[in-house]
Amino acid sequence: MRILLAEDDYASRKFGISFLSKYGEVDATVDGEEAIAAFEFAAEDGEYYDLICLDIMMPGTDGIEALYRIREAEKRLKLPEEKCPKIIMVSALSDLNYVDGAFELGCDGYANKPLDTDKFEDVLRKLELI
Repeated sequence: MRILLAEDDYASRKFGISFLSKYGEVDATVDGEEAIAAFEFAAEDGEYYDLICLDIMMPGTDGIEALYRIREAEKRLKLPEEKCPKIIMVSALSDLNYVDGAFELGCDGYANKPLDTDKFEDVLRKLELI
């Protein structure tokens, strides 16, 4: 599995890389703008991500904006549905407005911080990624 992790917090990013690397190759970015660029570069080269994990609260381009722009890029690049990644939003925020808004924009899952790895693996199973 090819995985893209967007996380601005160093400790959370290191933990995410360590945890996710058992499922495949992990690329990490520190903000939403880098995540969007990484997604677009990979898609244009035919190197598609299977999973993107986006932290909601990041400086500059946050996870919600990145989610929207990645879903728009999929349309612009005319990616077939099977090449579009599953996107899981990750946040310490459990506010239902954020959760509902993320699902309306096209996320496939939501995980709270601190990350419960068992629950996260359940989400990966539901999305048929593992």
